[in-house]
Amino acid sequence: MHSNTLLHPLTLRRAVPADLGGVLTLLADTADWLHSRGIRQWPRGGFGPERIAPLIDSHVLYLVDDELRYLDFDEAAPPVATIALDSKADPEFWTPADRPRAALYVHKLAVARPWSGSGLGDALLDWAGATTHAVGLPWLRLDCAKSNPGLQEYYRKRGFRHLRTVDLPHRASGALFQRLARPALSTAFRDLTVPHLLSA
Repeated sequence: MHSNTLLHPLTLRRAVPADLGGVLTLLADTADWLHSRGIRQWPRGGFGPERIAPLIDSHVLYLVDDELRYLDFDEAAPPVATIALDSKADPEFWTPADRPRAALYVHKLAVARPWSGSGLGDALLDWAGATTHAVGLPWLRLDCAKSNPGLQEYYRKRGFRHLRTVDLPHRASGALFQRLARPALSTAFRDLTVPHLLSA
C-alpha cells in the first residue's frame, strides 16, 4: 500500500442516491482515460445514470472515500474508488455449467487516477473475496474487456484464473475470470459495510 493511503485515511461504505453524481464522474474519468489509451472497455464518457442508479438502489455499489475530504466538504467531489459486488451472473457469459449461484460478481471497479498504483484496486478485490467467503460462496468472479490484455494480466497476477473468453460482437467484455474466495488478511480502509457498524 503506497504512502497516500497512509496519509489519507480511507473509508469503504455503501453508496447512497446522493453519491450518484460523484460515481458518474469517477466512471467517466476512468472511461476517458481508457479511451485515451485506445481501450474501448467502457463507453466514452462513462455510463448514464440509468446504468448506475439501479446499483445504488439495490445496495450493491460501494465507495471508498478519502476521509480528509470531510474537513472541507465538497458534495460534488467524486469518490476515490468504486466497486459493485452482487450475485447477478451475466447470462450471456455465465452458463448453468458454471454454477452461477456459487459466486459473487465484481462490476464497475474503478480507482481515481491520482490513486492509481496505490494498491487500492487490489484491496477492493481482497475485500470482495472476503465478503464472498463470509456469505459461504466459493468463487469471486468478473468479466473484463476482450481487447485489454493489460487488465487481464492484472487479474492473473492477483490470483484470478482465466476460464474462457466469450466473443459476442455486441459486447466489449467477455474475458471471464474467477478466484477462490478467501478471508482478507488486512484492509487499506475502514470498512463501514459490516452490518453491526451500519446499524450503530
